[in-house]
Amino acid sequence: MSQALEALLDLLDLERIEQDIFRGQSRSAVVPRVFGGQVAAQALVAAGRTVPEDRHAHSLHAYFLRPGDPGAPIVYTVDRIRDGRSFTTRRVVAIQHGQPIFHLSASFQTYEEGMEHQAAMPPAPDPETLPTAAELLPLYADVIKDPFVVERLLEARESVDLRYVDAPPYGTVGEIREPHSQVWFRTNGKLADDPLLHVVLATYVSDMTLLDSILLAHGRGGWVTGDVVGASLDHAMWFHRPFRADEWLLYDQESPSASGGRGLGQARIYTQDGRLAISVIQEGVVRIPR
Repeated sequence: MSQALEALLDLLDLERIEQDIFRGQSRSAVVPRVFGGQVAAQALVAAGRTVPEDRHAHSLHAYFLRPGDPGAPIVYTVDRIRDGRSFTTRRVVAIQHGQPIFHLSASFQTYEEGMEHQAAMPPAPDPETLPTAAELLPLYADVIKDPFVVERLLEARESVDLRYVDAPPYGTVGEIREPHSQVWFRTNGKLADDPLLHVVLATYVSDMTLLDSILLAHGRGGWVTGDVVGASLDHAMWFHRPFRADEWLLYDQESPSASGGRGLGQARIYTQDGRLAISVIQEGVVRIPR
C-alpha cells in the first residue's frame, strides 16, 4: 500500500467523540475548499459505523450546502432515522464553525436474492494501456499554468490511480466534444475486505471527474485552467453489486443537460469483468467567470 493511500485511509477514519457524533480532518484540494468527495465519504463512514455489519450501503443522497474550510475539523452528527427488518436509514449532517456544510441520507440493506438484469458495459480500452497522471499531466504544462494545481492533482493520484480513456477537458480546451467521458480508477494498493471501505473509497473518487462531460460539450478546461468556476450541488449514488475499489473500475460519464448556471452529470461504474456496480448522478454549479 502506498503512503498516500495510507494517508487517505487515515483521513477517512473518523474519531468517535460521542455515540453518534464523529470528527474528521481535512486536507487541501485543487480548489480552495474541502474536496466534496472527502466530505461525502466521511459522512458515509459516520453513517456506516452506526449500522449492523450485515447491512451494506445501497444508496446515498447528499447536498453540498456551504464550502468546507480545509483548515478546520468537521463534526458529523448521525440521526438513526429507521432500523427495519431489511433496511436501515441514517441521516448525517456535517458541521463546521457552527453551521451545516453538508447533508447526507444513506440507506443500508441486508443481503437478499432478487431479479437480475443490468445495462451492458460500454467498450473501453484496457486500463493498463492508458497513461498515468504522472505521464499525462506534463503534456499539458502549457495549459495548466499554476504549478500548485499540478502538485495537488499529482498528490491526489498518488492514492488513487485514475486514467483517462480520452483526453481530459484541459487537454482539448476550445474544442467542442461529445458530452461523454470515461476514466478507469483503482486505489494504489490493496484494501481490507470491509465492504463499507470499498463503498467509501468509490464515493470519494466519484466526485473527481463526474462534471467533466459538461466541460467537454463547451470546450472548457475546467477548474484546473480557470476558465470555469463551479461546485457540486447534490450527489446521489446507488450501489448495485459488490465490488472492490482496489481493482479496476470503469467510470462511464455523460451530461444530458446544462442550463441556468448548472450542469448535470450521470454515470455508471463497472467492474473490469463487466458487472454494473454503481450508478451516480450529480448536479453542479458551472459558471463562466465574468
